[in-house]
Amino acid sequence: MDETERGQLREYLALVSPGTALRDGLERIVHGRTGALIVLGHNPAVAALVTGGFAIDAPLSATALRELAKMDGAILLDEHLTRITHAGAHLMPDASVPTSETGTRHRTAERVSRQTGVAVVTVSASMSSIALFLTGARYPLHHPEHLLVRANQGLATLARYRDRLSQAARHLTSLEIQDTVTVGDVALVARRLEMVRRLGTDIDDEVIELGVDGRLVDLQLQELLTGVDVLAGSLARDYGTGESWLALDRLSELAADQLLDHALVARTIELVPGSLDARVPARGYRQLSQIGRLPAEVADRLIDHFGSLQALLGASTTELVGVPEVDYGIARRLREGLARLTETSYNATAELPT
Repeated sequence: MDETERGQLREYLALVSPGTALRDGLERIVHGRTGALIVLGHNPAVAALVTGGFAIDAPLSATALRELAKMDGAILLDEHLTRITHAGAHLMPDASVPTSETGTRHRTAERVSRQTGVAVVTVSASMSSIALFLTGARYPLHHPEHLLVRANQGLATLARYRDRLSQAARHLTSLEIQDTVTVGDVALVARRLEMVRRLGTDIDDEVIELGVDGRLVDLQLQELLTGVDVLAGSLARDYGTGESWLALDRLSELAADQLLDHALVARTIELVPGSLDARVPARGYRQLSQIGRLPAEVADRLIDHFGSLQALLGASTTELVGVPEVDYGIARRLREGLARLTETSYNATAELPT
């Protein structure tokens, strides 16, 4: 699934999430033990498939959906999903359009979705289930209780991975201060960043599907992800080559088992060539971002001037104030901040399990 399709799916999941009139209507249909086929939108391709039924042009409401579902045929909504345009309609999709479904209602839904590009929702009377068909793919809509269990399990897992990412980042700080960072050390942090990102994306999808029931999950998710984007950005700048940053976004192309291969991770993010044991210098963006009240533009000037974290650590106050926009107050805060980082790094645990 590409990003466009994923974005479209998330949009529709939000439209049928708990708390919306559409989802309320679907739940009423399920509890009434009747089936339904609802086309979520209208365009010329949909109009060409409709025969019979009633043109009603009524406002969308949960009760209206429930009552209209008692009739045979499909219910059609307008392109804004705010009005019901047809009820009891018979849809005639092209029989040559491929489908993997077996039930009449679901076969029609998949074919209409493929042929028109419009999402279709089905309610199964026998299974008491709801499914969303989008561009031919079927996505079952889970009960909020089931989603909450999965989301809470995901949050617990994300918390563990976030702790391991923080541990790896602290260890990398220690190595940077000591100027002993290797390709493998950077690849480890990049791998853990990607794992946290993937877990966060999965939970965010469930938050969207939960609708109003996902507010507490979303708050916990945002707290766990605080600072992750900043860490990723500074890591990419610290170890990129030339004018290019590390291509951390390309890790999304790797399978989960491929992330365990640090050499493959290093090649994918375009880390400097060489073995995993090859030494790589840190520019210092991540360390300077940890020093309070240091403007980002000043940090950029310092790194452009000195070129590396080690040169910054060895710079005198006189050398620091020689950088444009760096006065004695900034130089003092910088020296104190780097001294604290140095002290912390030498007190950190030297070994980190992979």
